[in-house]
Amino acid sequence: MEALTNFSVKIVQRYLPSAFVLAVLLTLVVVLMGMGITSQTPMEMASYWGNGYSKLFTFGMQMVLVLLTGYVLALSPIVQAMLTGLTKHASTPKQALVLVIVVSFVCYYLNWGFGMVVGAILAREMGRRVAIHFPLLVAAAYGGELVRGPSSSIPLVIATPGHFMEEAIGIVPVSQTLYASWNIFLTIALLVLLVSFFMLQKQPKDIIQLQDDGSDDLDYGPVDKTGMSPSDRLENSRWPILLLGLLAAAYLVGYVTDSGFSFNINIVILIFLALGLLLHKSPATYLKAAGKAVTAAQGIIVQFPLYAGIAGMMTGSGLVAEFSQAMITISTPETFPLLTFLAAGIVNFFIPSGGGQWAIQGPIMMEAAYALGADPAQTIMAFTWGDGWTNQIQPFWALPLLGVAGLSARDIMGYLLIWLGISGVAISGTFVLVSMFT
Repeated sequence: MEALTNFSVKIVQRYLPSAFVLAVLLTLVVVLMGMGITSQTPMEMASYWGNGYSKLFTFGMQMVLVLLTGYVLALSPIVQAMLTGLTKHASTPKQALVLVIVVSFVCYYLNWGFGMVVGAILAREMGRRVAIHFPLLVAAAYGGELVRGPSSSIPLVIATPGHFMEEAIGIVPVSQTLYASWNIFLTIALLVLLVSFFMLQKQPKDIIQLQDDGSDDLDYGPVDKTGMSPSDRLENSRWPILLLGLLAAAYLVGYVTDSGFSFNINIVILIFLALGLLLHKSPATYLKAAGKAVTAAQGIIVQFPLYAGIAGMMTGSGLVAEFSQAMITISTPETFPLLTFLAAGIVNFFIPSGGGQWAIQGPIMMEAAYALGADPAQTIMAFTWGDGWTNQIQPFWALPLLGVAGLSARDIMGYLLIWLGISGVAISGTFVLVSMFT
Protein backbone atom coordinates (compact mmCIF):
# COMPACT_ATOMS: atom_id res chain seq x y z
CA MET A 1 0.00 0.00 0.00
CA GLU A 2 2.81 2.41 0.89
CA ALA A 3 4.60 1.72 -2.39
CA LEU A 4 1.38 2.13 -4.38
CA THR A 5 0.55 5.40 -2.65
CA ASN A 6 4.07 6.78 -3.14
CA PHE A 7 3.88 5.91 -6.84
CA SER A 8 0.49 7.61 -7.14
CA VAL A 9 1.76 10.75 -5.37
CA LYS A 10 4.79 11.01 -7.67
CA ILE A 11 2.75 10.49 -10.84
CA VAL A 12 0.13 13.04 -9.82
CA GLN A 13 2.68 15.63 -8.78
CA ARG A 14 4.48 15.26 -12.09
CA TYR A 15 1.59 15.07 -14.54
CA LEU A 16 -1.58 16.53 -12.99
CA PRO A 17 -2.08 20.10 -14.22
CA SER A 18 -3.42 22.89 -12.05
CA ALA A 19 -7.13 22.84 -11.26
CA PHE A 20 -7.76 25.67 -13.71
CA VAL A 21 -5.90 23.97 -16.57
CA LEU A 22 -7.70 20.70 -15.78
CA ALA A 23 -11.05 22.49 -16.12
CA VAL A 24 -9.95 23.83 -19.51
CA LEU A 25 -8.85 20.35 -20.65
CA LEU A 26 -12.15 18.82 -19.50
CA THR A 27 -13.96 21.48 -21.52
CA LEU A 28 -12.08 20.45 -24.65
CA VAL A 29 -12.69 16.75 -23.96
CA VAL A 30 -16.45 17.30 -23.66
CA VAL A 31 -16.48 19.35 -26.88
CA LEU A 32 -14.83 16.45 -28.73
CA MET A 33 -17.14 13.89 -27.11
CA GLY A 34 -20.21 15.87 -28.15
CA MET A 35 -18.97 16.10 -31.70
CA GLY A 36 -17.96 12.44 -31.88
CA ILE A 37 -20.70 10.67 -29.90
CA THR A 38 -23.82 12.77 -30.40
CA SER A 39 -22.83 14.37 -33.73
CA GLN A 40 -23.00 17.97 -32.51
CA THR A 41 -21.35 20.75 -34.49
CA PRO A 42 -18.66 22.97 -32.91
CA MET A 43 -21.09 25.90 -32.91
CA GLU A 44 -23.75 23.83 -31.16
CA MET A 45 -21.28 22.81 -28.46
CA ALA A 46 -20.24 26.45 -28.07
CA SER A 47 -23.91 27.38 -27.68
CA TYR A 48 -24.44 24.73 -24.97
CA TRP A 49 -21.33 25.97 -23.18
CA GLY A 50 -22.47 29.59 -23.29
CA ASN A 51 -25.96 28.70 -22.07
CA GLY A 52 -24.54 26.78 -19.13
CA TYR A 53 -21.72 29.17 -18.19
CA SER A 54 -23.85 31.29 -15.87
CA LYS A 55 -25.85 28.45 -14.30
CA LEU A 56 -23.55 28.18 -11.25
CA PHE A 57 -23.28 31.88 -10.49
CA THR A 58 -25.62 31.55 -7.51
CA PHE A 59 -24.00 28.36 -6.24
CA GLY A 60 -20.54 29.81 -6.81
CA MET A 61 -21.40 32.83 -4.67
CA GLN A 62 -22.74 30.50 -1.99
CA MET A 63 -19.45 28.61 -1.99
CA VAL A 64 -17.47 31.84 -1.75
CA LEU A 65 -19.58 32.89 1.25
CA VAL A 66 -19.21 29.46 2.90
CA LEU A 67 -15.45 29.84 2.66
CA LEU A 68 -15.35 33.52 3.62
CA THR A 69 -17.72 33.36 6.61
CA GLY A 70 -16.20 30.10 7.84
CA TYR A 71 -12.66 31.45 7.52
CA VAL A 72 -13.59 34.68 9.33
CA LEU A 73 -15.21 32.67 12.12
CA ALA A 74 -12.08 30.54 12.44
CA LEU A 75 -9.94 33.68 12.86
CA SER A 76 -12.02 34.95 15.79
CA PRO A 77 -10.19 34.86 19.15
CA ILE A 78 -12.52 32.33 20.80
CA VAL A 79 -12.38 29.85 17.92
CA GLN A 80 -8.62 30.27 17.67
CA ALA A 81 -8.37 29.37 21.35
CA MET A 82 -10.65 26.35 20.83
CA LEU A 83 -8.60 25.13 17.87
CA THR A 84 -5.41 25.57 19.85
CA GLY A 85 -6.88 23.52 22.68
CA LEU A 86 -8.04 20.81 20.28
CA THR A 87 -4.69 20.55 18.52
CA LYS A 88 -2.94 20.10 21.89
CA HIS A 89 -4.50 16.63 22.02
CA ALA A 90 -2.22 15.58 19.13
CA SER A 91 1.54 15.57 19.57
CA THR A 92 2.53 13.08 16.85
CA PRO A 93 1.71 12.95 13.11
CA LYS A 94 -0.50 9.87 13.50
CA GLN A 95 -2.48 11.44 16.33
CA ALA A 96 -2.91 14.56 14.21
CA LEU A 97 -4.20 12.50 11.28
CA VAL A 98 -6.73 10.58 13.39
CA LEU A 99 -8.05 13.73 15.05
CA VAL A 100 -8.41 15.63 11.78
CA ILE A 101 -10.05 12.68 10.01
CA VAL A 102 -12.62 11.94 12.72
CA VAL A 103 -13.60 15.58 13.33
CA SER A 104 -13.87 16.46 9.64
CA PHE A 105 -15.72 13.20 8.79
CA VAL A 106 -18.34 13.82 11.47
CA CYS A 107 -18.76 17.43 10.32
CA TYR A 108 -19.05 16.35 6.67
CA TYR A 109 -21.67 13.81 7.69
CA LEU A 110 -23.74 16.48 9.43
CA ASN A 111 -23.39 19.04 6.65
CA TRP A 112 -20.93 19.10 3.76
CA GLY A 113 -20.50 22.90 3.92
CA PHE A 114 -19.73 22.73 7.64
CA GLY A 115 -17.31 19.85 7.14
CA MET A 116 -15.53 21.64 4.30
CA VAL A 117 -14.67 24.66 6.44
CA VAL A 118 -14.00 22.82 9.72
CA GLY A 119 -11.79 20.22 8.03
CA ALA A 120 -9.74 22.85 6.21
CA ILE A 121 -9.28 25.12 9.22
CA LEU A 122 -8.48 22.26 11.60
CA ALA A 123 -5.89 20.83 9.19
CA ARG A 124 -4.32 24.26 8.87
CA GLU A 125 -4.15 24.80 12.62
CA MET A 126 -2.83 21.27 13.17
CA GLY A 127 -0.17 21.90 10.54
CA ARG A 128 1.01 24.93 12.49
CA ARG A 129 1.63 22.91 15.64
CA VAL A 130 2.66 19.40 14.56
CA ALA A 131 5.65 18.54 12.38
CA ILE A 132 3.72 16.63 9.71
CA HIS A 133 3.69 16.35 5.94
CA PHE A 134 1.04 18.98 5.34
CA PRO A 135 -0.35 17.68 2.00
CA LEU A 136 -0.98 14.30 3.68
CA LEU A 137 -2.88 16.04 6.49
CA VAL A 138 -4.99 18.09 4.08
CA ALA A 139 -5.78 15.00 1.98
CA ALA A 140 -6.90 13.23 5.16
CA ALA A 141 -9.19 16.16 6.01
CA TYR A 142 -10.75 16.01 2.54
CA GLY A 143 -11.14 12.22 2.44
CA GLY A 144 -14.36 12.32 4.45
CA GLU A 145 -16.08 14.54 1.88
CA LEU A 146 -17.56 11.50 0.14
CA VAL A 147 -19.77 10.60 3.13
CA ARG A 148 -23.50 11.00 2.53
CA GLY A 149 -25.31 12.16 5.65
CA PRO A 150 -28.55 13.87 6.71
CA SER A 151 -27.84 16.92 4.53
CA SER A 152 -27.63 14.86 1.32
CA SER A 153 -29.98 16.60 -1.07
CA ILE A 154 -31.13 13.70 -3.27
CA PRO A 155 -32.60 11.37 -0.56
CA LEU A 156 -34.17 14.39 1.16
CA VAL A 157 -35.82 15.58 -2.06
CA ILE A 158 -37.20 12.12 -2.83
CA ALA A 159 -38.66 11.93 0.70
CA THR A 160 -40.43 15.29 0.33
CA PRO A 161 -44.07 15.37 -0.87
CA GLY A 162 -44.44 17.23 -4.15
CA HIS A 163 -40.97 16.48 -5.53
CA PHE A 164 -40.66 16.55 -9.32
CA MET A 165 -40.58 12.73 -9.68
CA GLU A 166 -43.39 11.91 -7.23
CA GLU A 167 -45.82 10.69 -9.91
CA ALA A 168 -43.24 8.26 -11.24
CA ILE A 169 -41.67 6.88 -8.04
CA GLY A 170 -43.80 8.18 -5.16
CA ILE A 171 -42.32 9.10 -1.76
CA VAL A 172 -39.27 7.15 -0.61
CA PRO A 173 -38.73 7.77 3.14
CA VAL A 174 -35.22 8.37 4.49
CA SER A 175 -35.65 5.27 6.69
CA GLN A 176 -35.15 3.26 3.48
CA THR A 177 -32.25 5.35 2.18
CA LEU A 178 -30.06 7.45 4.51
CA TYR A 179 -31.00 5.56 7.67
CA ALA A 180 -31.20 2.05 6.26
CA SER A 181 -29.10 -0.30 8.39
CA TRP A 182 -26.81 -1.20 5.50
CA ASN A 183 -26.16 2.48 4.73
CA ILE A 184 -25.28 3.23 8.35
CA PHE A 185 -22.92 0.24 8.33
CA LEU A 186 -21.30 1.50 5.12
CA THR A 187 -20.78 4.95 6.65
CA ILE A 188 -19.04 3.53 9.71
CA ALA A 189 -16.96 1.17 7.57
CA LEU A 190 -15.73 4.06 5.41
CA LEU A 191 -14.60 5.99 8.49
CA VAL A 192 -12.65 2.97 9.71
CA LEU A 193 -11.10 2.47 6.26
CA LEU A 194 -10.22 6.15 5.97
CA VAL A 195 -8.44 6.19 9.32
CA SER A 196 -6.67 2.91 8.53
CA PHE A 197 -5.50 4.07 5.11
CA PHE A 198 -3.93 7.30 6.33
CA MET A 199 -2.47 5.64 9.42
CA LEU A 200 -0.54 3.35 7.08
CA GLN A 201 1.12 6.31 5.37
CA LYS A 202 4.66 7.16 6.43
CA GLN A 203 6.09 10.63 6.55
CA PRO A 204 8.07 11.19 3.33
CA LYS A 205 11.71 12.12 3.61
CA ASP A 206 11.09 15.53 2.06
CA ILE A 207 8.38 16.70 4.48
CA ILE A 208 6.41 19.69 3.25
CA GLN A 209 5.28 21.65 6.29
CA LEU A 210 2.73 24.43 6.39
CA GLN A 211 4.31 27.69 5.27
CA ASP A 212 3.06 29.90 8.08
CA ASP A 213 4.67 33.27 8.71
CA GLY A 214 2.00 34.37 11.17
CA SER A 215 0.42 36.72 8.65
CA ASP A 216 -3.04 35.31 9.40
CA ASP A 217 -2.75 36.15 13.08
CA LEU A 218 -4.86 39.18 13.98
CA ASP A 219 -4.05 41.61 16.76
CA TYR A 220 -6.82 41.23 19.34
CA GLY A 221 -5.22 43.45 21.96
CA PRO A 222 -6.84 46.62 23.30
CA VAL A 223 -7.13 49.50 20.83
CA ASP A 224 -6.03 52.96 21.87
CA LYS A 225 -8.91 55.21 20.79
CA THR A 226 -7.25 58.43 21.89
CA GLY A 227 -7.51 61.01 19.15
CA MET A 228 -9.73 58.83 16.95
CA SER A 229 -12.44 60.43 14.87
CA PRO A 230 -16.06 59.42 15.58
CA SER A 231 -16.07 57.21 12.48
CA ASP A 232 -12.84 55.46 13.55
CA ARG A 233 -14.26 54.91 17.02
CA LEU A 234 -17.33 53.33 15.45
CA GLU A 235 -15.10 51.14 13.25
CA ASN A 236 -13.32 49.83 16.36
CA SER A 237 -16.42 49.53 18.52
CA ARG A 238 -18.08 46.29 19.53
CA TRP A 239 -21.72 47.22 19.21
CA PRO A 240 -22.24 47.53 15.39
CA ILE A 241 -21.36 43.90 14.64
CA LEU A 242 -22.94 42.75 17.90
CA LEU A 243 -26.30 44.18 16.82
CA LEU A 244 -26.05 42.60 13.37
CA GLY A 245 -24.96 39.28 14.85
CA LEU A 246 -27.91 39.28 17.27
CA LEU A 247 -30.28 40.04 14.38
CA ALA A 248 -28.95 37.03 12.42
CA ALA A 249 -29.06 34.85 15.55
CA ALA A 250 -32.69 35.81 16.19
CA TYR A 251 -33.61 34.72 12.66
CA LEU A 252 -31.81 31.40 13.16
CA VAL A 253 -33.67 30.73 16.41
CA GLY A 254 -36.94 31.32 14.60
CA TYR A 255 -35.87 29.11 11.71
CA VAL A 256 -34.96 26.19 13.98
CA THR A 257 -38.23 26.62 15.89
CA ASP A 258 -40.25 26.44 12.68
CA SER A 259 -38.20 24.04 10.54
CA GLY A 260 -36.02 22.04 12.92
CA PHE A 261 -32.39 21.31 12.14
CA SER A 262 -32.79 20.76 8.38
CA PHE A 263 -29.98 23.11 7.40
CA ASN A 264 -29.39 24.03 3.77
CA ILE A 265 -26.31 25.81 2.47
CA ASN A 266 -27.83 29.27 2.99
CA ILE A 267 -28.51 28.52 6.64
CA VAL A 268 -24.95 27.22 7.10
CA ILE A 269 -23.64 30.50 5.69
CA LEU A 270 -25.89 32.47 8.03
CA ILE A 271 -24.70 30.42 11.03
CA PHE A 272 -21.07 31.17 10.15
CA LEU A 273 -21.92 34.83 9.60
CA ALA A 274 -23.80 35.22 12.89
CA LEU A 275 -21.11 33.48 14.94
CA GLY A 276 -18.34 35.47 13.24
CA LEU A 277 -20.09 38.76 13.96
CA LEU A 278 -20.74 37.82 17.57
CA LEU A 279 -17.23 36.56 18.25
CA HIS A 280 -15.15 39.30 16.61
CA LYS A 281 -14.45 42.41 18.66
CA SER A 282 -15.17 45.10 16.03
CA PRO A 283 -15.98 45.76 12.38
CA ALA A 284 -12.29 46.48 11.84
CA THR A 285 -11.11 43.02 12.95
CA TYR A 286 -13.98 41.33 11.09
CA LEU A 287 -13.03 43.05 7.82
CA LYS A 288 -9.33 42.27 8.31
CA ALA A 289 -10.22 38.60 8.66
CA ALA A 290 -12.49 38.80 5.61
CA GLY A 291 -9.66 40.29 3.58
CA LYS A 292 -7.49 37.27 4.37
CA ALA A 293 -10.32 34.93 3.39
CA VAL A 294 -10.98 36.51 -0.01
CA THR A 295 -7.63 35.37 -1.41
CA ALA A 296 -8.49 31.76 -0.59
CA ALA A 297 -11.67 32.03 -2.69
CA GLN A 298 -10.03 32.91 -6.01
CA GLY A 299 -10.17 29.35 -7.37
CA ILE A 300 -13.93 29.16 -6.80
CA ILE A 301 -14.56 32.49 -8.50
CA VAL A 302 -12.56 31.61 -11.61
CA GLN A 303 -13.35 27.92 -12.07
CA PHE A 304 -17.00 27.38 -11.11
CA PRO A 305 -18.29 29.04 -14.33
CA LEU A 306 -16.06 26.73 -16.37
CA TYR A 307 -17.66 23.65 -14.81
CA ALA A 308 -21.10 25.16 -15.37
CA GLY A 309 -20.20 25.42 -19.05
CA ILE A 310 -19.07 21.78 -19.07
CA ALA A 311 -22.37 20.74 -17.47
CA GLY A 312 -24.24 22.75 -20.10
CA MET A 313 -22.47 20.86 -22.89
CA MET A 314 -22.99 17.47 -21.22
CA THR A 315 -26.74 18.00 -20.95
CA GLY A 316 -27.41 20.03 -24.08
CA SER A 317 -25.56 17.61 -26.34
CA GLY A 318 -27.32 14.56 -24.91
CA LEU A 319 -24.11 12.98 -23.59
CA VAL A 320 -25.61 12.34 -20.16
CA ALA A 321 -28.62 10.55 -21.63
CA GLU A 322 -26.41 8.53 -24.00
CA PHE A 323 -24.16 7.41 -21.19
CA SER A 324 -27.07 6.53 -18.87
CA GLN A 325 -28.82 4.50 -21.56
CA ALA A 326 -25.61 2.61 -22.27
CA MET A 327 -25.35 1.57 -18.60
CA ILE A 328 -29.02 0.55 -18.53
CA THR A 329 -28.70 -1.79 -21.50
CA ILE A 330 -26.14 -3.97 -19.70
CA SER A 331 -27.97 -4.00 -16.33
CA THR A 332 -29.94 -6.64 -14.47
CA PRO A 333 -32.09 -6.06 -11.35
CA GLU A 334 -29.18 -7.29 -9.22
CA THR A 335 -26.44 -5.24 -10.90
CA PHE A 336 -28.44 -2.06 -11.50
CA PRO A 337 -27.60 -0.31 -8.16
CA LEU A 338 -23.90 -1.02 -8.70
CA LEU A 339 -23.96 0.28 -12.27
CA THR A 340 -25.96 3.30 -11.13
CA PHE A 341 -23.23 4.06 -8.59
CA LEU A 342 -20.53 3.83 -11.27
CA ALA A 343 -22.53 5.84 -13.81
CA ALA A 344 -23.24 8.61 -11.30
CA GLY A 345 -19.57 8.70 -10.31
CA ILE A 346 -18.38 9.09 -13.90
CA VAL A 347 -20.93 11.75 -14.82
CA ASN A 348 -20.21 13.60 -11.55
CA PHE A 349 -16.66 14.22 -12.74
CA PHE A 350 -18.10 16.40 -15.52
CA ILE A 351 -21.18 17.73 -13.67
CA PRO A 352 -20.01 18.20 -10.06
CA SER A 353 -23.38 19.30 -8.72
CA GLY A 354 -25.56 16.68 -7.04
CA GLY A 355 -28.89 18.43 -7.51
CA GLY A 356 -28.19 19.36 -11.11
CA GLN A 357 -26.96 15.89 -11.97
CA TRP A 358 -30.01 14.27 -10.36
CA ALA A 359 -32.41 16.51 -12.28
CA ILE A 360 -30.79 15.37 -15.55
CA GLN A 361 -29.77 11.79 -14.92
CA GLY A 362 -32.12 10.79 -12.09
CA PRO A 363 -35.36 10.40 -14.07
CA ILE A 364 -33.62 8.18 -16.62
CA MET A 365 -32.13 5.91 -13.95
CA MET A 366 -35.31 5.68 -11.85
CA GLU A 367 -37.46 4.84 -14.87
CA ALA A 368 -35.02 2.07 -15.70
CA ALA A 369 -35.03 0.84 -12.09
CA TYR A 370 -38.79 0.32 -12.19
CA ALA A 371 -38.65 -1.27 -15.63
CA LEU A 372 -36.00 -3.74 -14.43
CA GLY A 373 -37.61 -4.36 -11.05
CA ALA A 374 -34.59 -2.99 -9.16
CA ASP A 375 -35.00 -1.61 -5.64
CA PRO A 376 -35.73 2.16 -5.88
CA ALA A 377 -34.24 3.02 -2.47
CA GLN A 378 -31.00 1.23 -3.32
CA THR A 379 -30.92 2.98 -6.69
CA ILE A 380 -31.35 6.38 -5.05
CA MET A 381 -28.53 5.74 -2.57
CA ALA A 382 -26.31 4.25 -5.28
CA PHE A 383 -26.73 7.47 -7.23
CA THR A 384 -26.11 9.54 -4.08
CA TRP A 385 -22.90 7.70 -3.20
CA GLY A 386 -21.68 7.84 -6.80
CA ASP A 387 -22.28 11.58 -6.84
CA GLY A 388 -19.93 11.95 -3.84
CA TRP A 389 -17.40 9.25 -4.69
CA THR A 390 -15.53 10.94 -7.53
CA ASN A 391 -15.42 14.24 -5.66
CA GLN A 392 -12.22 12.76 -4.25
CA ILE A 393 -10.40 13.37 -7.53
CA GLN A 394 -12.47 16.34 -8.73
CA PRO A 395 -10.65 19.59 -7.80
CA PHE A 396 -13.98 21.45 -8.08
CA TRP A 397 -15.00 20.45 -4.55
CA ALA A 398 -11.50 20.67 -3.07
CA LEU A 399 -11.04 24.33 -4.07
CA PRO A 400 -12.27 25.83 -0.76
CA LEU A 401 -10.07 23.49 1.27
CA LEU A 402 -7.08 24.07 -0.99
CA GLY A 403 -7.61 27.81 -0.77
CA VAL A 404 -7.46 27.76 3.02
CA ALA A 405 -4.49 25.36 3.05
CA GLY A 406 -2.55 27.23 0.38
CA LEU A 407 -1.93 24.04 -1.65
CA SER A 408 -2.63 22.96 -5.21
CA ALA A 409 -4.67 19.95 -6.31
CA ARG A 410 -1.58 17.99 -7.30
CA ASP A 411 -0.32 18.15 -3.69
CA ILE A 412 -3.16 15.97 -2.34
CA MET A 413 -4.63 14.07 -5.30
CA GLY A 414 -2.02 11.31 -5.23
CA TYR A 415 -3.30 10.16 -1.84
CA LEU A 416 -6.93 10.68 -2.79
CA LEU A 417 -6.57 8.63 -6.00
CA ILE A 418 -5.72 5.56 -3.91
CA TRP A 419 -8.49 6.39 -1.44
CA LEU A 420 -10.87 6.62 -4.40
CA GLY A 421 -10.05 3.02 -5.27
CA ILE A 422 -10.39 1.74 -1.70
CA SER A 423 -13.67 3.52 -1.04
CA GLY A 424 -15.00 2.51 -4.46
CA VAL A 425 -14.41 -1.17 -3.69
CA ALA A 426 -16.11 -0.80 -0.29
CA ILE A 427 -19.17 0.99 -1.68
CA SER A 428 -19.47 -1.30 -4.71
CA GLY A 429 -19.16 -4.39 -2.54
CA THR A 430 -21.90 -3.09 -0.26
CA PHE A 431 -24.34 -2.65 -3.13
CA VAL A 432 -23.51 -6.09 -4.51
CA LEU A 433 -24.18 -7.72 -1.12
CA VAL A 434 -27.33 -5.71 -0.46
CA SER A 435 -28.71 -6.61 -3.90
CA MET A 436 -28.00 -10.28 -3.30
CA PHE A 437 -29.70 -10.51 0.09
CA THR A 438 -32.75 -8.25 -0.39
